[in-house]
Amino acid sequence: MPVLTWASKTVAAPVPAALELDSIVYAQGAGYAGAVSLAAGAEHRLILGDNLAVMSALLAEYEGRINLIYADPPFFTNRAYPARIGRGEDSRRPKDWQLAEGYADHWENLDVYLDFLYPRLALMYRLLAPTGTLYLHLDWHADAYARLLLDEIFGPERLLNEIVWCYHGPSPVRRAFNRKHDILLAYTKSAAYTFNVDAVRQPYDPTTVKTFASSSKAGFGKVPNLARGKVPEDWWYFPVVARLHMERTGYPTQKPEALLQRIICASSNAGDLVADFFCGSGTTPLVAGRLQRRFIANDVTFRALHTTRARLLASSFAPFQLWKLHDATLPSSSDSCRAFFSLQASTQTVAVSPEFAARLDYWEIDPAWDGKVFCSAVQARRPRDDQPIAAELCLPRPPGEKIAIRWVTVTGEAGQICLTCSAGK
Repeated sequence: MPVLTWASKTVAAPVPAALELDSIVYAQGAGYAGAVSLAAGAEHRLILGDNLAVMSALLAEYEGRINLIYADPPFFTNRAYPARIGRGEDSRRPKDWQLAEGYADHWENLDVYLDFLYPRLALMYRLLAPTGTLYLHLDWHADAYARLLLDEIFGPERLLNEIVWCYHGPSPVRRAFNRKHDILLAYTKSAAYTFNVDAVRQPYDPTTVKTFASSSKAGFGKVPNLARGKVPEDWWYFPVVARLHMERTGYPTQKPEALLQRIICASSNAGDLVADFFCGSGTTPLVAGRLQRRFIANDVTFRALHTTRARLLASSFAPFQLWKLHDATLPSSSDSCRAFFSLQASTQTVAVSPEFAARLDYWEIDPAWDGKVFCSAVQARRPRDDQPIAAELCLPRPPGEKIAIRWVTVTGEAGQICLTCSAGK
């Protein structure tokens, strides 16, 4: 069969890497017992770091064990994608949006992009379970090249579907047809793959139902089970997130929840492990958790992980763990901000000054900081509308000798301080 080659193509060995547990997050304190339990939240993991190293580090524990991988990598668009961080803005007036750095999709040339994509697809293949499926999400910029790579890695006979996701929206294109679809390439690890056909059936169009009701000759003698519904075609229409007000996070290129729900329902079962190594805004882990799947969600940027964490917290999620590569950067000590916080041990409350609260997108507290694993027992996040963030948090237990406070500002700066509580000694 044809094989895609380029000058720098290599089959590289996995990158030596190690992961470190940074924190355990108990949404609104649910399940927090006041002591570090490494088993808490272990079935759900967020990981910060380059996914080539992350996937290499996961091989020892997860090779051949992940049931479904959804991959939404950069598309080779050679554009920068800023994140919207404003609240209460008019979505129809982009010039008024408050923006911050999101992620860049810039490449020196196609060879460099393929050098990035190829080894990551090879690692995803190794991590997939024998019954697993990979959905690779791209568009016209690079999907043709990616299909040849996946044919090489999986074998051309393992192509399950080439799915077209169609959507509407404004476009500046004036010298071609508007480009309003993405491509999802679905490949299975083996012939014994998971596909839950009844979980993704949808109602027949009312016109079809009416046609069969009015004529015994409809369908050339073949009468479908109209009550059961039909299996969707390989072209899907779901609105983009820009049209879904309640889903918007401001993170660029966010994918709609309905798209991931169909994929996860079709190609995994309750209790299965679902992974997304380009998790971005966190749609995959959010939907996977709702559907009682375990998840691994990984991204190279802290903004992506922070956005994902905030969405999980808003859904009152079960405890989850936050891991990082040993060289990845997470909140560090910011002693200059200590004066903004005050602890009232008698009432078990921590308050933040109004001027600092106005800068915050998120803050959280570990009431009994052990200096190692941060146990987030209570959190506050900025509301979706233009309301202020909570400026006071109640601890779920009396404070220990030290409590730790972490925060993320609207513009993405993160920090941490420790407060000593004499009453806890």
